[in-house]
Amino acid sequence: MSSAVVSTSAAQGRPFVFVAEKDAEVCPQPSGAELFAEGRPPQRTSSDSAFSTSAFSISKGARLASVTPASRLAVRPVPEMVSSGIAAMDGLTGGLPRGCLTEICGPASSGRTTLLLAALAAATRRGECCVLVDASDALDPHSAATAGVELDRLLWVRCGETSPERSLEQLLRVTDLLLESGGFGLIVLDLGDLPPQAARRIPLTTWFRFRRAVEHTPTVLLAVERQSIAGSCSSLLVKLGLMKMGMMKLAESGNQASEPSMDSQNSLPTHAQLLTELKMTAELVRSRMDRKPVRSAEITFASKTAWAG
Repeated sequence: MSSAVVSTSAAQGRPFVFVAEKDAEVCPQPSGAELFAEGRPPQRTSSDSAFSTSAFSISKGARLASVTPASRLAVRPVPEMVSSGIAAMDGLTGGLPRGCLTEICGPASSGRTTLLLAALAAATRRGECCVLVDASDALDPHSAATAGVELDRLLWVRCGETSPERSLEQLLRVTDLLLESGGFGLIVLDLGDLPPQAARRIPLTTWFRFRRAVEHTPTVLLAVERQSIAGSCSSLLVKLGLMKMGMMKLAESGNQASEPSMDSQNSLPTHAQLLTELKMTAELVRSRMDRKPVRSAEITFASKTAWAG
């Protein structure tokens, strides 16, 4: 005769009947809830440990398989370089890289506007449409045309608001729209006349967004500033400085200009002298065009005024 053990299940309230042999001893195993109720943790069997180890090994192997070895990483192609409009600058940097952010920084009278106009002139001569986002409404169209900029190919965005904060807000919004629309060979952000403390309010996440937006496009993104503010987001960083100023004295009659001697030039008042030439220095601070680290290098170039011939 056989005996039966009845266990009520909490799931459906239905009994499960286990039929045992006549002489077999019925020893039901306690459940995990019962063990915890008694204060004893459930014992893990060797099969459970083996299964956990195997599952961990499979998961770890799957994660490692998804990691690309360094030897198989694709080498990012070197971006196309275009002329900056100044031969000495092209010799120093190789030009301006497409699809990258370039920073030109320096104090007042260091050649920022000269380089800005030269880059715009070179781009418009190549038949490209360009944009100048002017944060301080500082562009002189006559000077731009004299420098060789084809104004028919230039979009001038003027952000001349009453406060630097409002101008900066407009500049960032316009830049986002321009990068999304595409179709421009050169986009220049002129921040040179903004106070450094205002320009530094641009978060690095914004510069990173600009860099990713211009990446894989033929657009040159050029930021002109007093100090570098984009950090590691810029692929090229050039620092400008003033080396020498060429002056000319005005004659008392007829406003004719003549070259003064060094002694008289120092003694002449400012209103009796006419600026004729600037000699600037350019230092290559950062360049991600090459794999090797860049050593600091400097050049000197000059800019002459229109009335000096």
